Amino acid sequence: MIDAEKREIDDATPVATLENGGIDPFVGDAGMFHDVPLVDAQTDSELARAYLLHAELAPTTLKSTTTEVGRFLLWSQAHGKVLAAIRVEDLLAYKTFLRDPQPAEQWISLTRWPRRDPRWRPFAGPLSEPSIRQAFRVAKALLTFGVNAGYLRRNPGVLVKNIKTSRDARVTRYLPVTAIDFIYAALEAQPGATPAASKARARDRFLLIAYLTTGARLSEIVAATMGALYTEGDGRWWLDVIGKGAKPRRLPVSPEMLAAFRQYRLAYTLLPTTARDDRMPMVLNTRGRLLVAVTDEAAANAIKYLLANAAGLADGNGDTDSATALRNASVHWLRHTMLTTHANNGVALKTLQDTAGHASLSTTATYLHKSDRERHDELMASLESPESG
Repeated sequence: MIDAEKREIDDATPVATLENGGIDPFVGDAGMFHDVPLVDAQTDSELARAYLLHAELAPTTLKSTTTEVGRFLLWSQAHGKVLAAIRVEDLLAYKTFLRDPQPAEQWISLTRWPRRDPRWRPFAGPLSEPSIRQAFRVAKALLTFGVNAGYLRRNPGVLVKNIKTSRDARVTRYLPVTAIDFIYAALEAQPGATPAASKARARDRFLLIAYLTTGARLSEIVAATMGALYTEGDGRWWLDVIGKGAKPRRLPVSPEMLAAFRQYRLAYTLLPTTARDDRMPMVLNTRGRLLVAVTDEAAANAIKYLLANAAGLADGNGDTDSATALRNASVHWLRHTMLTTHANNGVALKTLQDTAGHASLSTTATYLHKSDRERHDELMASLESPESG
């Protein structure tokens, strides 16, 4: 199942030599500090594969974790280090590196080249704060696994703190109503003359509404099946998704989303509704006769194309703020937009926590901007009052 990930890890494996050319004593049979090692790994790449198999991660999490493991091994290789030679100072340097991967020509490419292409680079640009935190956690988790498995003798990660975010952080990556109006306008302007174009417009409309109204993550809807959208006969419609940590969630489906779902299926000459046990992928390709699933990347690109067109419309209407937001937006912004809207409309945070699949209520609270806005307006009104002069 993870052959592709295995190849990527192999590519990222540093050679088992030190900077002076000598063989590192911690690698290979000499590196097994326990009489009976718990894994068969003889190299860092083999340890990485064992770690990925041991974790039993969901497909999407496996993909992102493989990426972070590969980056850490590549960085170690670039600095002449095998895992057994990593020290506290190295982890601190890696933490700094994640915030700004330099030199850029060695680590960053804005174009996604194939892995075997010499122009391929591990990063597409600076990482977001959540991505930086996750990347560093993965590096530390790999070292912890290495010690527990008997491959490494010591774990410098226990002496280095994780990257934390301020508790007062607020989510700012969400779209205002005016920007959303431009997205719908761009959607209506999409061509639909050919069967493929008609399918794409109906599918993309469904995707847009699904992400805007359920707050689901990109992969959660792409991984769902047609039968995951259903009713229990009481007029309420639901969408079942599998979230982080393979945890199932049931998301309420709005009438607008249900209508878009039915129109989307009709565009593919399918019945407007389906059975609970329908295993057909929820997000379908638009070309060819076979109804097959699209990748996360393909779904993200479809929304990104729609957002770019909406940004053009906003520019044409002189709304530079909306245009800027739309150019920077992604599918995840739609999730943020949904949660922010409901939080500011007074929906209980516990309700939103369950819907979003957040482990902590404090994470959900970062979407609540209403009190900040009221505080801002009250102070600005005070400054404008006659008494303030």
